[in-house]
Amino acid sequence: MPPAVVPPVGARIRQARLERGTSLRALAREIGVSASLVSQIETGKSQPSVSTLYAITTTLGISVESLFDARKTAQTMIRQSLREGAGEGAGAVQHTASRVAESSSAESSSAAAPVTASPAGPPALAAFAAGPGRRIGPLVAAGGRERLELDSGVVWERLGRVPGAETDFLLVTYRPGGSSSGSGALMRHPGTEYGYLTSGELILTLAFEEYTLRPGDSVCFESTTPHRYRNDGEVPAVGVWFVSGDVQ
Repeated sequence: MPPAVVPPVGARIRQARLERGTSLRALAREIGVSASLVSQIETGKSQPSVSTLYAITTTLGISVESLFDARKTAQTMIRQSLREGAGEGAGAVQHTASRVAESSSAESSSAAAPVTASPAGPPALAAFAAGPGRRIGPLVAAGGRERLELDSGVVWERLGRVPGAETDFLLVTYRPGGSSSGSGALMRHPGTEYGYLTSGELILTLAFEEYTLRPGDSVCFESTTPHRYRNDGEVPAVGVWFVSGDVQ
């Protein structure tokens, strides 16, 4: 079974930015990157690094976990298509709805909670409705995990979700040469971080100290402490990470 498909994180980021009335340039200034980069992330032409992703979600006041919510993103894409396609005819809207449905089919058959039908709205919207208490689990099959491919050789796979719990529960992979920051800058974000490395080696820069994590090693610290991860080795570094108290 292939990993569950997650729509581009840019669609969710753009929606959150628009909901808060923040311009693209204002968001770029706030997180210290170019407006061109933010635009490329929102349109799916570029993937954010871990540090940029946390900077964006912190500024917009959304959780990293919300970026995994494929059905919520699909709903947003369809609603936007219904608005933007009003003058293009039903054919264009139906085409977009079908495209989103295809991209979300893997998740619909995964171990996530079943889709909840909405009593109102077009059938396409009802098909992608997801309640606020969506649960991932209690069992998440190895082949059914939702994945986010980030820049700089980093992959996040969601291992589960309990409604109401402010915790990101992730299997994290740093490919050889991978880093949480493409520019080498340290990152800060809300929460408390717990990590356990299962294979490979990972270098953690934490404030003014540097630590080498090897299989069986674990770390924990306040995520507001400037930090960065990088893999200088020739094999992937893989571990299980919890980040609790993330922004909602």
